[in-house]
Amino acid sequence: MYDFLNDYNQTVHPRLLQRFLDITNQKLSGYGLDACSYQARETIQKKLKSPNADIHFMPGGTLTNLTVISHLLRPYQAVIATQTGHINVHETGAIEATGHKVLTVKSSNGKLTPELIKPILAQHSDEHMVQPKLVYISNSTELGTIYTKQELKELYQFCQKNHLYLYLDGARLAMALAAKENDITFPDLAKYTDVFYIGGTKVGAFAGEAVVFNNLTINQDFRFSMKQKGAILAKSWVVAVQLDTLMTDNLYLYLELGKHGNQMAEKLVNLFEEAGFTFMAKPQTNQLFVNFPNAIAKKIVNHYAVDNLGQTDSDHIGLRFCTSWATQDNEIEAFAKQIKKWL
Repeated sequence: MYDFLNDYNQTVHPRLLQRFLDITNQKLSGYGLDACSYQARETIQKKLKSPNADIHFMPGGTLTNLTVISHLLRPYQAVIATQTGHINVHETGAIEATGHKVLTVKSSNGKLTPELIKPILAQHSDEHMVQPKLVYISNSTELGTIYTKQELKELYQFCQKNHLYLYLDGARLAMALAAKENDITFPDLAKYTDVFYIGGTKVGAFAGEAVVFNNLTINQDFRFSMKQKGAILAKSWVVAVQLDTLMTDNLYLYLELGKHGNQMAEKLVNLFEEAGFTFMAKPQTNQLFVNFPNAIAKKIVNHYAVDNLGQTDSDHIGLRFCTSWATQDNEIEAFAKQIKKWL
């Protein structure tokens, strides 16, 4: 039966595969210095309306996060994230392994705000503690929620005022930008972050992300950091070709795939609401965090691949459902039919 475990278990979108077939007979330079990589950078710069943006292609999200964060921080500096942040929960201590502490705060919706960051800055006031220097956020968040343009702007302005860098993890950026309630554009990301990345792995690519430096005072020698961390691929064009294809034609493919994942999730939202189930976080994108009665949750776990988050109270178990760019209507319908039998 179809699973709802993640949004990267489908191989690759056919249009990306076709691009590889189109360049089969080309000979390309290595390490991101090839024609395909230059073309992809130009494509992204145009979408950002930022011709000076410094762009690098990386194979995956965890490697991107640890390379960017360790490059930006001095040995005694730390990064601020929510407790649910990917770098805190799902990257096996990769940031700490580079020698940098992750300072976490609780957030009910997965988002950071200036008010949540202020206590950390107050607590870390002298050289006897690590120095907070970078703020890490993701859009969409690990709870599937999204930032508004005003929230992002206020956070960026707060970071500037307090001499902090703002870094946005865009692993699921396509879903965030395609969300019904979204009002952030690509040029906004260039304007209101120091650095962010455009995720491809979770939106139809074999693998790959594009790191975008907007603050050109912090990207010096970044390729040295990439090489040291094993993040420069000899065949960097493998990533560049995919991101270029996703971002071409006014972002139609990138946003279409993100929108599709969201629409499939919305069908599940309607199903769950009709059944009277509640959500652990506001449904906005393709990740849904749902409270199920114990008996129903156990049946779902036995028949479907989903993330089991454990007991949310004595009577409920939390499950995460994740739809993707490749989820089909018939798969949602089959699941809905089964759920209704169990109610």
